[in-house]
Amino acid sequence: MKRNLYVKNIGKIATPQGRKAIHGKAMGELRVIMGPAAIVIREGIIAYVGPDAEVPRELLEGCQVYDAQGGAVVPGFVDSHTHLVFGGFREEEFQMRLRGASYMSIMQAGGGIASTTKATREATADTLAAAAEVHLRAMLSMGVTTADAKSGYGMDLETELRQLEVIQYLQQTQPIALHATFMGAHDTPPEFKGRPSDYIEYLVETVLPEVKRRGLAECCDIFTEEGVFDHDHTRRLLQAAREMGFTLKMHADEIVPFGGSELAAELGCLSADHLLQISDKGIEALAQSNTVATLLPCTAFSLKAAYAPARKMIDNGCAVAVASDLNPGSCFSASIPLMYDLACIYMGMTAEETLTALTLNGAAAIGRADRIGSIEVGKEGDLVVLGYPCYKFLSYHIGMNIVRSTIKGGAVYTNHID
Repeated sequence: MKRNLYVKNIGKIATPQGRKAIHGKAMGELRVIMGPAAIVIREGIIAYVGPDAEVPRELLEGCQVYDAQGGAVVPGFVDSHTHLVFGGFREEEFQMRLRGASYMSIMQAGGGIASTTKATREATADTLAAAAEVHLRAMLSMGVTTADAKSGYGMDLETELRQLEVIQYLQQTQPIALHATFMGAHDTPPEFKGRPSDYIEYLVETVLPEVKRRGLAECCDIFTEEGVFDHDHTRRLLQAAREMGFTLKMHADEIVPFGGSELAAELGCLSADHLLQISDKGIEALAQSNTVATLLPCTAFSLKAAYAPARKMIDNGCAVAVASDLNPGSCFSASIPLMYDLACIYMGMTAEETLTALTLNGAAAIGRADRIGSIEVGKEGDLVVLGYPCYKFLSYHIGMNIVRSTIKGGAVYTNHID
């Protein structure tokens, strides 16, 4: 809902600025307005940001008043990589990984994505939607106002369409804005076992055109990885997707250095995601492109893997985003507090860089930086009100949700954390 809202008595406003991704060390340069500060939202759009004493009185007509009680305000968080619509769980596989089994060995033995595919194919739309709503409520409580939502656990026409239709339904029935991404190329399904090229042709000739005809997705993604889909497969799918009007994304360089980052930059993808094994050439390619490097620290944490080299990437000029990778296998979490702490403590990012990565650069990773991701006049009224006076508490109060209220388009959703 688009609302008129006057947010007063703000202790500090902290936000990146701009309408595109921020590269390199400039990610640490925030606009900070000391309190008492205010933000006015008219018809869901930010109309004023600045000192509380200087708010134009005419802007306040018809506004609901929200008292921030001295808390800091930052932009709404953008979770630019999730797989939130899925059937079943994989708790036993998690225990196997704790005992030493690798993600790829489980996948090659018929577990992993294949296990979730079976459960998702068997699930009804209502079951999928109800499960996803649980995650979305938790995400809203942690300040997420926009999220990417991928298909990819069907890998056949019927189930891929069902997943995307559930995403479309959720977009219409809950507050978080969803960016729908078609990811039929998540793996090769059993009926195409050993024939990845044939499966890519099936997606290009049968599934993608129907997704486009029904208007169910904005973007197309693929898991480019050794033993999954190679560069030729990736080019075939993503070039066809671009010709149909989709924007592009890639899962890249997660398990081994595979040149996915370079390919993502070459193809003009919105983002290259994971990047635990990115090469120096890959870092250089992303730094010189408009492709956002989306890092998923909760997945590395869950897999006990080395983290993506965020510090090196930022120092060499990449635009870095941070997202959750919520999924039932490698990362059953959408925790903003956890990913914020991991980014700062283990990936070498500053509190300021992490804030930019979770807001404006996350927005750029889904092609929405012109509309969301920063607190600026003319952008959508998506805000997070914290229970502490400074944004730095997001990393300092370790593992705790300090969001007092999430504001989406001027509508207020309040937690009771005090």
